[in-house]
Amino acid sequence: MGNTKRILVTGAVGQIGSELTLALRDRYGSENVVAAGHRSQPSPVLRDSGPFTWIDVTDRSQLKAAVVDYKINTIYHMSAILSAVGEKKPQLAWEVNIDGLTNVLEVARELNTDQVFLPSSIAVFGPETPRDCAPQNTVLRPTTMYGVTKVAGELLCKYYVERFGMDIRGLRYPGIISSETLPGGGTTDYAVAIFYAAVAGKPYVCFVREDTVLPMMYMPDCIKATIDLMEADRSRLSRHADFNIAALSFSASALAAEIGKLVPGFTCTYEPDFRQRIADSWPKAVDDSAARKQWDWQPDYDLPSMTRDMIDRLSERARRGDLPDAT
Repeated sequence: MGNTKRILVTGAVGQIGSELTLALRDRYGSENVVAAGHRSQPSPVLRDSGPFTWIDVTDRSQLKAAVVDYKINTIYHMSAILSAVGEKKPQLAWEVNIDGLTNVLEVARELNTDQVFLPSSIAVFGPETPRDCAPQNTVLRPTTMYGVTKVAGELLCKYYVERFGMDIRGLRYPGIISSETLPGGGTTDYAVAIFYAAVAGKPYVCFVREDTVLPMMYMPDCIKATIDLMEADRSRLSRHADFNIAALSFSASALAAEIGKLVPGFTCTYEPDFRQRIADSWPKAVDDSAARKQWDWQPDYDLPSMTRDMIDRLSERARRGDLPDAT
């Protein structure tokens, strides 16, 4: 479909999609990256920096019309119902995460698009997965509807690659920490909300235990990993939509302590809720050697540098009066 990338980002108003869209516009030209939302209003910068449209991914006709109208050849399918929301609304999670993905794959197949990106998640793992360092190839028996949809999504993508020869790629995202967009109902959301509370001068009540260790990643590394994978030489890739990806692993108390070094007087207490059970079903870290070998993945941020950058960015937002309540 030509050498110029014409990109559609579904879920472009979400936590990852909003920042990914802006990064793609910087890289490929604003006019070549179409942001698609569903219900949430886009930020002014997202709305005004390039084309924007509304799409319900469970409606295949809407999706197909957008791909045709905007001459799309690459789809980043970021629309999803996340883990905590998915447990409250499991049927909705299935409809959005599976029916929506099926629609994307079928439209991409019918219209012969060049590439599709699908985010997977550490939610594919379950209690039977090795907890200390989840292997690339391991048992996938999740205990959440979100995890079930992500396992099914990985398998669907593998099927479409092998059956139809499509170029579909994806990462098993860990928890994502961002200074720009509030999280959307995931089990790792505490690692974002805690920063907002600290910068606002408030104590934070954490919904997981202090010794809960989970894989995490700072948003700049998330964007970098996503684009790097999509630009990797396909001949080097022996996997498709299920790459383990790692950057950080820390306990809730370790994060609180790191924040306390930069925000004197900050306090964090712990009142685990239903999300603790989800967190306990996930590994503490993952083995991402396949990503490092096949497309040279390497994160830029560790816990201290991520924490400092988050505090700096949110403090600047607070000075501008642009710091929402994330707690």
